Amino acid sequence: MSRPPASLRALAVARGDEPADLLVTGGRILSPITKEWISTDLAIADGVVAGWGKREAHETIDLGGAAVVAGFVDAHMHLESTKLWVDEFVKGALPCGTTAVACDPHEIANVCGLEGVAAVAEAAEKMPFTFGIAASSCVPASPFESPGAAFSPADVRYIIDEFNAIGVGEVMNYPAVINGDPTFREIIAAAGWRSVDGHAPGLRGPQLDAYLAAGVESDHEPFEPDEAHEKRQKGMWVFLRYGSTCRDLVELLPTVLNHGTTRAAMCTDDREPNQIRTIGHINHCIRLAVEAGLSEIDALVLASYNAADFHNFFHLGQLGPGYQADLVVFDTLADFRPSAVYQKGRLVARDGAIVPGVVPVSPAPALFRDRINMHHVPTAQELTIEHPSSGRAVAIGVTEGTVRTHRVEVNVDDSNTDLARIAVIERHKKTGRIGLGYVHGFGLERGAIASSVCHDAHNIMVVGARDASGPADMSAAVQRLTEIGGGQVLVHNGKVLAEVPLPVAGLMSDQSLETVADQLDNMEHVSQQFGIRIAAPFMLLSFLGLSVIPELRITDLGLIDVDKWSPIPVAL
Repeated sequence: MSRPPASLRALAVARGDEPADLLVTGGRILSPITKEWISTDLAIADGVVAGWGKREAHETIDLGGAAVVAGFVDAHMHLESTKLWVDEFVKGALPCGTTAVACDPHEIANVCGLEGVAAVAEAAEKMPFTFGIAASSCVPASPFESPGAAFSPADVRYIIDEFNAIGVGEVMNYPAVINGDPTFREIIAAAGWRSVDGHAPGLRGPQLDAYLAAGVESDHEPFEPDEAHEKRQKGMWVFLRYGSTCRDLVELLPTVLNHGTTRAAMCTDDREPNQIRTIGHINHCIRLAVEAGLSEIDALVLASYNAADFHNFFHLGQLGPGYQADLVVFDTLADFRPSAVYQKGRLVARDGAIVPGVVPVSPAPALFRDRINMHHVPTAQELTIEHPSSGRAVAIGVTEGTVRTHRVEVNVDDSNTDLARIAVIERHKKTGRIGLGYVHGFGLERGAIASSVCHDAHNIMVVGARDASGPADMSAAVQRLTEIGGGQVLVHNGKVLAEVPLPVAGLMSDQSLETVADQLDNMEHVSQQFGIRIAAPFMLLSFLGLSVIPELRITDLGLIDVDKWSPIPVAL
């Protein structure tokens, strides 16, 4: 497949036979192929760049020497992690220069199945934005998770065919892939010529060889620079990520600094709305890379051309004739904040603000409400983990800046240990299952926090203080989630002190970006008063249930040792 041909009218404009819709003059245009700035005019017609150089035009804009680059492409993200529905996310991303994303909707798929994917795809079609929908490959992520839906290879093929998916979404169950599981062989084969996104944290050596040989092509989860380098050596694409919790872009950047930009791109993966509002989106990733020593041109190539190349966005990633006229304009490259953004030749954002009226209102379907379907709200007693007879237990150890956890052996009676209770409650099929354990390093000293965002099955995750009051506050927090239809809450002494309602499948808000960002800012501020010092604590909390990232996780089935690929007891 190749880039679709431009319209006959655009060809006429290219020849100079008809006037362009818009002539952009006075700009320095980035060529990502030759990696140089070119002073030329851009003639735009029917949403594409018709040609370079002077043309007659109905409208002319002089940029006065500004830098012009192709719209940014997020190589891997989940809409649900922004807590925003489609229209509000677009309003936040466009002013940052992001005009396209590779979106894996496996969060809403785990809750709502094919209906969830269909709703995202339908809303996305209306936007002045390119949503590349990936066919979610791991619903659920592993056999240790209990989602609201499960996808077969036939479902993956249906998404590819029905929604023109860009490929297969991140393949997280790497043990199954490595061992030649026939279901995953069928899922990967369904991609055909399309991309197959990966998820292989810490995978190296022969296991990595098997993962690649099975057909997976990319990874956004390397732990170390030499791991990222090995993956690129072997032909794998590596996406440098800076989300709200996983912030390894700068740490992994040496692979690009030392060996060039081939088979590397940028992604946000999971970024909270308050961060989109303050620091930006892919433009923030560019800024970080340049501050860490990458050239401006190389950083821009990672942010646009390379991501478009991997995902076969044949019409995006550069501003040559025939390419979609997604333009990001910078009066200065000092902070990579666009002065103007055009999508298909239409002005959509100016000086950090969306142009009023360019993003149509597209509310989430009502069928995604009331998705908290627990058997019952657990009592404090049900949320009280049995004291280990030895006094010692295994806890999930968390660390700032990464979702990787580690095994910690603790004395549960040692009051000086940073220890809290943790529970996961099944919320889709009313099974009544509860997984109980301990978490080390979270910092919670009193009260409880709870979330219906719990990757990837999205059951209820709740953390409570280790003292006797913790279970009661945990129960009250879960009760509040049922009342607001899902979200994130903080409770102390039975009182709700802060909350972020997420009534859309228990994952997303029906409010504006500004409202959700304000709610989240308040939540994070209040949580600091209870001892939590982790940045984006609710994003980190949500990952403690994702049973495909080493070392320890917890689901409604209990404590999971990811390296051993099996449940393990909490007590030692």
